[in-house]
Amino acid sequence: MTDSPTSIRKANAKVLPLIVERWSPRAFDESEMPQEDLDAIFEAAGWAPSAFNYQPWKFLYARRGDANWDRFLSLLIPFNAGWAKDASVLAFVVSDTVLEKPDGSTDPLHSHSFDAGAAWALLALQATALGYHTHGMAGVDFDKARVELGIPDRYRLEAGLAIGRRDSAERLPEGLREREVPSDRKPVSEIAIAGNFA
Repeated sequence: MTDSPTSIRKANAKVLPLIVERWSPRAFDESEMPQEDLDAIFEAAGWAPSAFNYQPWKFLYARRGDANWDRFLSLLIPFNAGWAKDASVLAFVVSDTVLEKPDGSTDPLHSHSFDAGAAWALLALQATALGYHTHGMAGVDFDKARVELGIPDRYRLEAGLAIGRRDSAERLPEGLREREVPSDRKPVSEIAIAGNFA
């Protein structure tokens, strides 16, 4: 296994170490996750901020070995299924595109994806704090997943994710082993602009 991300990555000393520790490996150890750990991870996601405190996210999940596992795995593209099969949990993040008001009327919810992303970020940090790792995936058969998971039209399927305990990169196919390291990040000067978009 590689060194700790905080020994490889260079971040401002004021950035919380947990944030720097979080990364997205593909090598998982096939262990089962206790439901109480998974519940804590999902609860942390629920503490994310959202417009009007609407909390538009839902996490549909399967635990390793349960009745939904093979079905959830089949919704990933083959490349992702090849390594995600070793995770403890597979999940899909779904967001509600419609805001239901107390009077029963509705409006489009502009920030649904933004809010679901905030929930996913807190989920990933909580998983890291408990000794797990997460890997988000856009490599999903979105049309098949929407039908298979019975997702209503008003909801957007955002992404898939794998959660589990990290294992050695040696279990991965040769082409992925060298990529099994924490990635770096763009400098602040490239992502934060004072004034207009330049």
